[in-house]
Amino acid sequence: MNGQERKDIRPGLRVVIVRKQDQRTGKRTVGVVKDILTSAAQHTRGIKVRLEDGQIGRVQEIAPVVAGQIHEGGADAA
Repeated sequence: MNGQERKDIRPGLRVVIVRKQDQRTGKRTVGVVKDILTSAAQHTRGIKVRLEDGQIGRVQEIAPVVAGQIHEGGADAA
C-alpha cells in the first residue's frame, strides 16, 4: 500500500511520512497515525496525517511491522 488512498489509512497504523520541510531531501519519518487530515478519498502525493508525536506529513507507505527494524518518533526510515 502506498498511502494514496484514505481507506487504507486509520488511526493507530504505523506509517512512513514525508514532512513538508523534508520534501526537497525526501527524508522519511516513521510514526503512528493519530489523525487523518486529508478529507479526499485519495491524493496523488499521499494522504496527509498527524502522527501521535504531533508531526504532520504525507503518507508515503504503510510501514511493515517487523520487530527491531522500525523505530517510532522521528526515526529516519531511508
